[in-house]
Amino acid sequence: MPLSEHEQRILAQLEESLTRQDPHFAKNVRATSVYAHGGRRVRWGIAGFIAGLLILVLFFSHSVALGLLGVALMFVSAIVVERNARLLGRASWRDLTRPAQGEDPTATIGPRTRSLREWITRQRRRQQ
Repeated sequence: MPLSEHEQRILAQLEESLTRQDPHFAKNVRATSVYAHGGRRVRWGIAGFIAGLLILVLFFSHSVALGLLGVALMFVSAIVVERNARLLGRASWRDLTRPAQGEDPTATIGPRTRSLREWITRQRRRQQ
């Protein structure tokens, strides 16, 4: 459902006041998406899983409690990775490759991806 003109005006005023009050925060909000946070959490989850595996392998023979701590860390990390990977899976390819506001799309996507997309578009046109 599209916003009414009044709602769009209020939203623009809020954005303008936020930009004036805290330009650094406004820039971060514009540049960051839900998918960036999900990707960051997946990377941290993978790092936690590896750390848990190292704790398990290195300390299990010395202390069973530390080995179980490593297993618990691996379990929690696997849950974090799984949940955030699902979030990323809901994103379409265009959402993930879309350049942030103000970025050059050709610099973000790259010439190889652009030429591949153009080739796919030409193939679809030929089939129609």
